[in-house]
Amino acid sequence: MFNRANKKALPIVIGSLLVVAILIAFSTMYGQTRGTVDTNTARTQEGPEAKPAEDSDTDRLVMVFPAGNVPRDLNLVEDKINDYLMKKINATLDIRTIDMGSWWDKTGLMFASGEQMDIIFTAGWMRFGDEIAKGRYLPLDELLDKYGSGIRKLLDPSILEASKVNGRLYGIVTNKEFASSKGLVLRQDLVGKYDIDLSRVKTLADFGPIFEKLKQNVPELAPLQARADRSPLTFMMQYGIFDMLGEGPGVLRREGQSTKVLNMAETPEFMAYAKLLFEWNRKGYLNADATTSKDNEYDAVKAGNAFAYAESLKPGFEIQASRDTGYPMVSVELTKPYTTTADTTSAMFAITRNAKHPEKSMMLLNLLYTDPYLLNLLDWGVEGIHYVKKSDNVIEYPPGIDAKTVGYNLNQPWMFGNQLNSYLWDNENPGLWEEYRSFNEQADKSKALGFVFNPERVKAEIAASLLVEKEFMPAFNTGAQDPEKIIPMYVSKLKAAGADKVVEEKQRQLDRWLANR
Repeated sequence: MFNRANKKALPIVIGSLLVVAILIAFSTMYGQTRGTVDTNTARTQEGPEAKPAEDSDTDRLVMVFPAGNVPRDLNLVEDKINDYLMKKINATLDIRTIDMGSWWDKTGLMFASGEQMDIIFTAGWMRFGDEIAKGRYLPLDELLDKYGSGIRKLLDPSILEASKVNGRLYGIVTNKEFASSKGLVLRQDLVGKYDIDLSRVKTLADFGPIFEKLKQNVPELAPLQARADRSPLTFMMQYGIFDMLGEGPGVLRREGQSTKVLNMAETPEFMAYAKLLFEWNRKGYLNADATTSKDNEYDAVKAGNAFAYAESLKPGFEIQASRDTGYPMVSVELTKPYTTTADTTSAMFAITRNAKHPEKSMMLLNLLYTDPYLLNLLDWGVEGIHYVKKSDNVIEYPPGIDAKTVGYNLNQPWMFGNQLNSYLWDNENPGLWEEYRSFNEQADKSKALGFVFNPERVKAEIAASLLVEKEFMPAFNTGAQDPEKIIPMYVSKLKAAGADKVVEEKQRQLDRWLANR
């Protein structure tokens, strides 16, 4: 029996149930319709149909990598990827991009909190050994054997060896160029407008008169865009002049036959480049927000605020920079191509200890090396929306779309899988992938190529040294303070942090590695 209150509530309850029933029916109908549309679209682009997997068994993978922007159409591309992955490996993908300026803080919190993070970008220049020493990455040997046969067939065993520490594999190397040169990238329109002769530029210091001309003629433009963590100093010192030998203090000079490990802060080259940046800062050549900016340098060029920035160069890079900035760009090479262990490991993905689905993660990585459809979906977005094909492997923007207006502008094909399966743009050299092979073959090889430093015994000293670097390097990279005054302080604090012990440990491991070659 209902009491009076129940009788009053009955119409409300019945009405609520009717609303819920209608919503469920509508949701079911909408879901079926949406699924049919997406599946048909995917079939058109992917070829033979694969049997869809059951939603209830689907695993969600979280993929984390650095990017300077979140593309406007990321969700659209993610939906297409997930339609495809459901059929291929019964999984979906949640893409998380993090700006490099906040990478360590955000990923550190994710590891500490146990937040799901199945696949993460890593590199020899991104504390690879240190992250392994912290136990953040899973060993991948067994996973690769079981679920990565395509990767095994594609990558040379010597390349895979470079991502091993203590005999165990911790990263899957992107198949791309395995060398780099260092230099500056500049707006070509301004180079032409002000009759700048780049053939006379042989050293970084030769850019001084060029920057002065730009400052006089275009005062609202920063002649050189830099950041606290990236500037010509870092590019020239790190793998331009020295092999960094992994994380922490201790570098190997590129030139000559010496295998003596040095503290880079104590070298004359470090002082010389720091003094040059200090001089340029006083003359107003650098962007005013250099010490605080976290934006990618090419975003400043894209916004019309900068003329040049430092980069690692490779064949076809000018085209990539032009896409990134929306301006025609030209590059000036200041060092010859150089191959180090860090170059062969300059782009990798690891599977983390926070991973919920390590097996499916390796399956996904394997697809990025063997499945051109999936790779190019991640690289360039959806065909017909973000690009159109001119031929099987050559693409261009759709009518009315350009680099500045396209909704998916990740532009990081060097980061994922087998780059040699990536489409080329219509303004790129169709023989670019052959140029990559030649570039790799002609590069100078580091005396320590293949050496991977294990930081386990000195991880406390490395952590303390990194804190010192974090304190001082922004001043050097942006020329904010006189290096003749602060480099002695920097060296003193590094030594107090245990830098000499790290240098000694690198020397010990390098000597042992050289003796066993």
